[in-house]
Amino acid sequence: MNYSLHETAIIDDNVTIGDNTKIWHFSHIQSGAIIGESCSLGQNVNVSNNVTLGNGVKVQNNVSIYEGVTIEDYVFCGPSCVFTNDLTPRARYPKNHKYLPTIVRHDATIGANATIVCGHEVGHHATIAAGAVVTCNVKPHALMAGVPAKQIGWVCECGQVLKQSQNNVTRDDMGNGFVCPDCGREYKVIDGEMISD
Repeated sequence: MNYSLHETAIIDDNVTIGDNTKIWHFSHIQSGAIIGESCSLGQNVNVSNNVTLGNGVKVQNNVSIYEGVTIEDYVFCGPSCVFTNDLTPRARYPKNHKYLPTIVRHDATIGANATIVCGHEVGHHATIAAGAVVTCNVKPHALMAGVPAKQIGWVCECGQVLKQSQNNVTRDDMGNGFVCPDCGREYKVIDGEMISD
């Protein structure tokens, strides 16, 4: 075993856990789950059957990741964020593992208490603000906030919120250029998509 497991955590049979992953107090990893290398799962995290987490994923306290959810590499899941997998739940009529898939692409961030409604994709490097409720697909690098969540801006690969540059103008001279104030990466918005310059 090349991962760290707190004595109160429960790991079911038929689970794959990568090297250098840490699983903290009162967490439960259910059968069929695959967790990559160098992940950190905080206190009271539940990873349901057949869920896949990539490498370097950080899941903060009190998060349940339900069957049907796939999380790619280096995603950050803030405290008490919520993933759903059924748009029409009924206790009397279970779906028998027929859930709507949700995928969170690499390097995305999901803020504390945010909800990701099932059947959607969160694009790479996107940021979902704390408390937001995502009810649609999210573009790469999009900053989403509100209930329901709407795009309110763009974020850099490093996570910084981007502000429009006065000096960096797109090729079509529409003024859609961005420069990150932290790392200096440059971007353009072309046809509604953030493109690295």
